[in-house]
Amino acid sequence: MKQICVLGGGRVGSTIAFDLSKNFEVTVVDKENKNIKILEKRFGVKTLTKDLSDSKVVSKTVEEFDAVVDAFPGEIGYKTLKTVVEAGKHMCDVSFFPENPFTLDDVARRKQVTAIVDCGVAPGLSNIAVGYASSLMEKTENVKILVGGLPKNPDNILKYKAPFSPADVIEEYIRPVKCVRNNRVVTLPALSELETIEIPSVGKLEAFNTDGLRTLIHTLPAKNMVEKTLRYPGHAEKIFFLRETGFFNKTLVDVEGVKVKPLDVTAALLFPLWRFEEGERDFTVMEITVEGVKDGENVCYKLSLFDETDDETGMLSMARVTGYTTASILRMLIKGLVNKKGIVPPEQIGMKKELYKTVIEDLKSRGIKIEEGWC
Repeated sequence: MKQICVLGGGRVGSTIAFDLSKNFEVTVVDKENKNIKILEKRFGVKTLTKDLSDSKVVSKTVEEFDAVVDAFPGEIGYKTLKTVVEAGKHMCDVSFFPENPFTLDDVARRKQVTAIVDCGVAPGLSNIAVGYASSLMEKTENVKILVGGLPKNPDNILKYKAPFSPADVIEEYIRPVKCVRNNRVVTLPALSELETIEIPSVGKLEAFNTDGLRTLIHTLPAKNMVEKTLRYPGHAEKIFFLRETGFFNKTLVDVEGVKVKPLDVTAALLFPLWRFEEGERDFTVMEITVEGVKDGENVCYKLSLFDETDDETGMLSMARVTGYTTASILRMLIKGLVNKKGIVPPEQIGMKKELYKTVIEDLKSRGIKIEEGWC
């Protein structure tokens, strides 16, 4: 049986491990002993307790495995990806790091490694859907991705809770946004171009620019492309105030003789508010629209996704959609269905109809509602 290593035992890493354990022998590695030991009892996976901030430890840890999943937060995601690739291991990466993954393409090719990056929801499933839709057209004109993971019953002033790394959520609010306007890549501030969106079965949400196009910027010729995050109305204004006032700054400031990072203080205050408590529910919603030209005619392809916390397992929806997408991609990698050497962006998976259909059917079989077709 193939041996799979999942680096990171948080909500997403746990879901990935749970799903992969049906087909492979899975080991979860993280520094939090208490959290990952729960996985042994709950899912029957193996666990290792290690501090993987040291690249040498990561390299040594992955030696015995056939493939690796990087489910760490973005702040150490790129370094971990680089280390695993240099160790010569095939992998799927779901971390939201700011660096360009294609800078590792040469070393991945040299090591004969397949490294599939951005294997989450958005980026990830969104890229796969856009890749598939664009493959049906002779020309891709406009791409719009709307996506959000939200608490079912928000109970704090920000009307939000984080189903994945809270640090990566803040990163979404401060990282400059790359999008495409009139065939040119432009950079805009996060939270910009706020608009109200009506989502069936959800109601009114607000949408604002975030940096979720990722590799699509480099791989897909399109006149216009944008990705926006969905939140409850009023959220963006409060986050904008915190950002512009300096609460997300990483530069040390003096507070009565003590040097502190404003971001560290903000995180210490926000993260407890953003934590899902036992029994709380969330939902994930995504709307993707791709417009282009097919057989000389203007066409539109749309994918809609909706999911809620699973009643049986208690798994939060965002962890489900992220984890099951990653697990589906990893299974295809192990089967040799994705065998290109180097850095592989998820949209290239979507461009192959049989691979796209495999991911979509995998998600549907796990109770995730997806509707797709021509507009």
